Amino acid sequence: MELRQLSYFVTVADELHFGRAAERLHIVQSAVSQQIRRLERELGAELFDRSPRHVRLTGAGQRLLPEARAVLAAAERAREAVARPSGLRLATSTGLGEHLDRVLAEFAARAPGVPVELVSAGARERLEQVVDGRVDAAFVRSCDPVPGVRIVPLWDDPLVAVLPAAHPLAARPELALGELAGLPLSITPRRTNPALVDLVVGACHDAGFEPVPGPVGGSLQDRLATIGAGVVPQWTVVYASHARVLHSPRVAFVPFGAPGLALATGLAVRAKGAVGEERSGEWFGERSARELGVFIEACRAASSAAPWGVRTL
Repeated sequence: MELRQLSYFVTVADELHFGRAAERLHIVQSAVSQQIRRLERELGAELFDRSPRHVRLTGAGQRLLPEARAVLAAAERAREAVARPSGLRLATSTGLGEHLDRVLAEFAARAPGVPVELVSAGARERLEQVVDGRVDAAFVRSCDPVPGVRIVPLWDDPLVAVLPAAHPLAARPELALGELAGLPLSITPRRTNPALVDLVVGACHDAGFEPVPGPVGGSLQDRLATIGAGVVPQWTVVYASHARVLHSPRVAFVPFGAPGLALATGLAVRAKGAVGEERSGEWFGERSARELGVFIEACRAASSAAPWGVRTL
């Protein structure tokens, strides 16, 4: 008895039609019939009642079907047990800082040997990549709901102000947002990170002032270099977890006083039934779903174990 024969048998039992079974198996109908006949001879029993009008399982076929399914499932598990880990492909963004380091370390401890590939992309593209399956998951912050995607809540990301190191406010243990009212705000374009820009500008309005427009665009490193030069005193914001891994001695990172500023961070995963979901399992395939579940557990463990506050650097 061969696994191939059992696979052909299960497919015919599902379709109750030799022609359709052959189409599913991408082989000619005669090959299916031949293997079923061989299986029947080996077992000494007819498995199908064949007539010009229908194909039905015999009593022997009905008894064999659940056993055949169990054998095929066991064979698949055996293959998975020795297969190279499929790994995860994750979309990330700048600003995760220590969060990402801790999460990857936690995941490595929980799933040793499972590779993780990181892909950097803008906020909108990250969600598109989740929907069409180019990535298994994506880190996102305070994004609007997107069809085909669900967000797993992870942690809140506090923001800190970035000022020239020589500015008088840089020596403060914390800042009230209103103290920055007279300084130009240098921030990423809204199309790049609408949640961040809306949060900062909205908080400025709540504090009673309209932020003075500063340079818009460029990389974060360019903005930090410009602020550090101090030719025109200005400010920006970075995530607290990112501030800890930045090395810019000419700028200072100063926390905001209560209630502070923070964005919620989550993990975007493909919702069950999303377009393009062709494999079994909750999101992608049974194996990928297990690995992704472990990754989510690692995110939550890393978040609960880490002090995400940032002191003045």
